[in-house]
Amino acid sequence: MDILEILGYFGALLIGVVLGLIGGGGSILTVPVLVYLMAINPVTATAYSLFVVGTSALVGAIRNLPKKLIDFRTAIVFAIPAFIAVYLTRMYLVPAIPEEIFSIGGLTITKNIGIMLFFAIIMVVASISMITQKRTEDTGEEQAVQYNYPLIILEGIVVGLLTGIVGAGGGFLIIPALVLLAKLPMKKAVATSLLIIAFKSLIGFIGDVQNLEIDWPFLLIFTGLSIAGIWLGVYLNKFIDGKKLKKGFGWFVLVMGIYIILSELL
Repeated sequence: MDILEILGYFGALLIGVVLGLIGGGGSILTVPVLVYLMAINPVTATAYSLFVVGTSALVGAIRNLPKKLIDFRTAIVFAIPAFIAVYLTRMYLVPAIPEEIFSIGGLTITKNIGIMLFFAIIMVVASISMITQKRTEDTGEEQAVQYNYPLIILEGIVVGLLTGIVGAGGGFLIIPALVLLAKLPMKKAVATSLLIIAFKSLIGFIGDVQNLEIDWPFLLIFTGLSIAGIWLGVYLNKFIDGKKLKKGFGWFVLVMGIYIILSELL
């Protein structure tokens, strides 16, 4: 086991710690860790990421069940178009992307480079969301849940498409949608988003099982470390304010996104 592989397994633990500390965002590190530290093909890495993200989110959702923070009806309304979109994306769209997408001068954008560039753009957008996010105070007041069905369905399709291509959870898109389109309180939106992410990620991964050869021993070890990291992060959250860390983590993700863009193009 070389130093990069050791760092990769440490990265798996770190992904869980971040999820446990700030409640989201950590999954966006999964693909870079798999590609740059574990030397896994980007298409396979996005598939593995769906499994890691989905399983980790499911653990988080189960933790929230006793607290009664999950709005199951909202989860179903949002998740159905999302998991249909992510499954179709992984089953048909990703395999259909040509190995050579286009060329500009001496630069050829291959399928692998294109996926990593698109992923880096999503990282930059997510980082800006984390950096500029205003702190939302939860008043604890219950409001009647309302449904803007056309927008919820459209948002679900968009999130499913993005998740299918890059393998990230998309919590930075789902949570605002649940707050704005379903009028959920912030705490319920965060908890409900975990269930949505779990369903759509794991169902999207099913589309990959039919197209890719999965290294199950590696994937289960990597996922197990991430889950262990979640529990460690939850424990550390007693001593560290995760909300204060979120903006700093956002800057880290921004730097990582820019690094990926430069490393793929230069």
